[in-house]
Order: sequence, then structure tokens, then C-alpha cells
Amino acid sequence: MASAQTSTEIAALHAQANAGDAIAQYNLGVAYDNGQSVPQDDAQAVAWYRNAADQGYANAQYNLGVMHDTGQGVPQDYVEAAAWYRKAADQGYANAQFNLGVSYAIGQGVPQDYVEAHKWHNLAAFRTSAENQTKYAEDRDRVANLMTPTQIADAQRLAREWQATFDARQE
Repeated sequence: MASAQTSTEIAALHAQANAGDAIAQYNLGVAYDNGQSVPQDDAQAVAWYRNAADQGYANAQYNLGVMHDTGQGVPQDYVEAAAWYRKAADQGYANAQFNLGVSYAIGQGVPQDYVEAHKWHNLAAFRTSAENQTKYAEDRDRVANLMTPTQIADAQRLAREWQATFDARQE
């Protein structure tokens, strides 16, 4: 979304969002989240993200997870954050996979589970750009230092299985 939209463009975006367009809903969420061409408003951002997230839009699910994780516009709720991260992660959204991995690594919103943390970090590192790839792989390796060789092998197997299932759904 451009940072300097006209009031006419914002009105059109509102019309599309109110008609149920998930991308327009997400874009309005971003606009309110960042104060782009509209006053910054966390509650409006959450509401628009929620509309798009409920339609299965992974970017909105991830952003809604972040809002719950940080308590921005909603009460801080790690369980809710992890649930939204999971929805986006299951769609292959790398940032959500990484954040879900962090949640498992520290036991925030989910039970602490290094195998799950490693799996999600591994998937995130595989699915992202070079800039984040290094960061995600480093976090995966930090978790690996806390695991047994058997746990690492289990995590790698689970990541391969997840990827195979994901790939099959995309065909």
C-alpha cells in the first residue's frame, strides 16, 4: 500500500473492504497500523486484520498474531498470538513460521517444545529470503544446541513431512 494515498483512494479501499475483499481489509489494517493516509488506530488495525484473517488471508493472520503478541490494540495474549501464527504458518508464511518457532522455543502461548521450535525455524529458513534466512537458521541452530541428536532428527523429519504435505496441497 502506498504511504501517500488520496482520500478518494482510501474511500475506494474502504468500499472494497466493506464488500468483503480480504486484501483490501488487510491493506486497511496496515494503513491504520502505520498511520498511512489515515490516523494511526490500533483498534481499527486489529478489526481490519481480523476481517481478512477470518477469510484465511495469511498476512493478516500473521499481523493479528503480532498484535496479540505485543498487546497492540488488544490485550496481550500469547495463546491467541500462537494460534494466529499457526494459521499463517500452516499456509507457508515464513515470518509466522519463525514466530511460532520462537513461541515453542520459549514456551510462550504453547508448551515449550524444542522439536517443534526447530521444525518451524527450519521451515521458515527454507521459505524466506536471504536476509531473514540467516537469522532464522541461526535461531534454529541455537535451539539445536539444546537438543539431542534424536530430537534434531525428529524435527528434521517433521519439517520434511510438513513440506511434503504442503507441496501436495499446492498441486
